This record gives sequence, structure tokens and C-alpha cells, in this order.
Amino acid sequence: MPFVNIKTPEGALSRSQKEEIVHRATDMLVEYFSEAARPHTMVLIEEVNDGGYGRADEIFIFPDAYRANEDS
Repeated sequence: MPFVNIKTPEGALSRSQKEEIVHRATDMLVEYFSEAARPHTMVLIEEVNDGGYGRADEIFIFPDAYRANEDS
């Protein structure tokens, strides 16, 4: 079973963006493994809380300007 795990900062993606990522990642894996892989492909999008990871030796806080505005 193909499995994709994507980690993003919490609030960075809207629901519709997550749905698009799931569809596009699934389509990409089907290109490699054939249509038979589609029903067995799992795409997991994990949201990491602010302060839950670091960058350049500092705890990272996601800037508000980059957060998703809508969650449809």
C-alpha cells in the first residue's frame, strides 16, 4: 500500500487545499504503481503545533501571514 505522510504547520492549509493535496498525491502514485494502487493509497496530512518543531536552532512559530484564511 503506498503511503504519503505530509507534515505542515497547524493552520497553514485550508480544507480544500488538503483535499487537493490528497487527490494530487494519489494521482502521482497511481502514475508509478498503476490504477490498482488507488484504492490502497493513503495520504496523511499532519498538522504540527506552533513550537512543535525548530528551524535554524530556534523554535519555529508559523507567521500569521502564511496561515490559511478559509477552511471550506
